[in-house]
Amino acid sequence: MANLLVTGGAGFIGGNFVHYWAKEHPGDAIVVLDCLTYAGNRSTIAGVEQAELVVGDIRDTGLVERLLQERGIGTIVHFAAESHVDRSITGPDAFIETNILGTNSLLKAARKVWLDGGTGVEHRFHHISTDEVYGSLGPSDPAFSESTQYQPNSPYSASKAASDHLVRAYHHTYGLQVTTTNCSNNYGPYHYPEKLIPLFMLNALSGKPLPIYGDGMNVRDWLYVEDHCRGIEAALKNGKPGETYNIGGGEELPNLAVIDRICTEVDRAFAEIEGLAQRFPAAPAAQGRPTAELKTFVEDRKGHDRRYAIDETKARSELAYVPQQDFETGLRQTLRWYLDNEAWWRPLLPGGGG
Repeated sequence: MANLLVTGGAGFIGGNFVHYWAKEHPGDAIVVLDCLTYAGNRSTIAGVEQAELVVGDIRDTGLVERLLQERGIGTIVHFAAESHVDRSITGPDAFIETNILGTNSLLKAARKVWLDGGTGVEHRFHHISTDEVYGSLGPSDPAFSESTQYQPNSPYSASKAASDHLVRAYHHTYGLQVTTTNCSNNYGPYHYPEKLIPLFMLNALSGKPLPIYGDGMNVRDWLYVEDHCRGIEAALKNGKPGETYNIGGGEELPNLAVIDRICTEVDRAFAEIEGLAQRFPAAPAAQGRPTAELKTFVEDRKGHDRRYAIDETKARSELAYVPQQDFETGLRQTLRWYLDNEAWWRPLLPGGGG
């Protein structure tokens, strides 16, 4: 695994994986392929010396073939995806293009170079997917396992389900050595500020409303992003070709509880860190008021799954995967990262954060 191609490696999870892999495997060469859409950011992987950024589209099959051949790449770790459910509802075409056609393009290139080309390179195509492909759980339903029937409910999850099936088909039809991991909701550094946790943290700092869909009782399993990277590493090392593994954080929480914890952590930070009130004067916490006063309930979104939960038994037993971060400490570390890295997220806000 000395040479890796990481697609979407300038995005949130991909970027964290690049940092993690460089730290844990300092002798490996990492080629990052990213087309730098709104969610891709050069600065996310700035300073990772062993990572080479190639700006390009995963749908450019010829480009992928050249990278695999010229860089002697034997491992693809495929993060590149459109991933925001609300965006998929208003504009599903981009999700079909990237998540389905883009994945097929990568698979075609891998097949041509690794199998048809007869390079003899030991290879692995690792595909990152989501628990959303399984649909929605009732309050007492057992957690999603690898054998749970797919029932995607949004254009986003449907496109990811299709990509999962393509990866499986390339293994069973052509013999491509693949593994897939389906993860729960990630959080942590470098998270684009349209997603729940960074959005609510940054809204709290600027005194903007914290919009809560419906009754706020939609339940998600939360996974600290470095634990996810650790799970992917375990799948690459110990995963059996053709197999799927669910990677979860073991932290099943309703959205309202997550938001309450964000409010608590923001209030704590203002009480403990000198100078925050001067940096973020619009925050209620800067004025001695509770952040929770910003909570606002709004109409629920279409196709909003009620509950996700991950059964990670297979990953624990077959990959020796164990998450190391609980939600309380992970959330605190995430907030402190955003407070320490304003130069990263400020330009991503509407109007450049002005």
